[in-house]
Amino acid sequence: MKFVQKEFIATIEEKKSKFIAFLVPYSDFSKTMQRLREEHLKAVHFVYAYRYLNEFEQIVENSSDDGEPRGTSGKPTLAVLSGAYIINSAVIIVRYFGGTKLGTGGLVRAYSDSANEVIKIADFKEYKKLILKTLEFEYSNLGQIEYILNQQNIKISNKDFNTNVKLVIELSRDEFDNLCPLLPREIKIE
Repeated sequence: MKFVQKEFIATIEEKKSKFIAFLVPYSDFSKTMQRLREEHLKAVHFVYAYRYLNEFEQIVENSSDDGEPRGTSGKPTLAVLSGAYIINSAVIIVRYFGGTKLGTGGLVRAYSDSANEVIKIADFKEYKKLILKTLEFEYSNLGQIEYILNQQNIKISNKDFNTNVKLVIELSRDEFDNLCPLLPREIKIE
């Protein structure tokens, strides 16, 4: 599974209708929708689809045809997101009507193609479920521990300097399993 961290835009034209696809992080969905409605006053449809992971690691998904014939725009867009294993992201497709009706098949194709075009140009980050671990050790080990964490590309989310050093790190289960043998024995891991 993968997700985007910023906005990407792609445009296609189909029989003089213009379809502008915006792929955004799910956390930006509402404000992006509001912004697009303000920027594209002459657009006739704002079709969307999104997928995100809830707190139980379940995929929540939704879509809207926004006035297009039922099932011709939101569902095909959602199918593209799902088929590309994209999560925590949303696609909003702004349509300007070109005067020619596309029919149900034409709409399905146009919205699917729009979603595919924006996915082609997007930069994705691979999703991995992160866990938090606390490493506690003496000050004399700090340089060595930071070096190991840096070599393994493990993020330190908090540092606490008290009688001992406590580092809170964010990493996947696999990364944790790989890290443990590299750490000195005297380190306490919580």
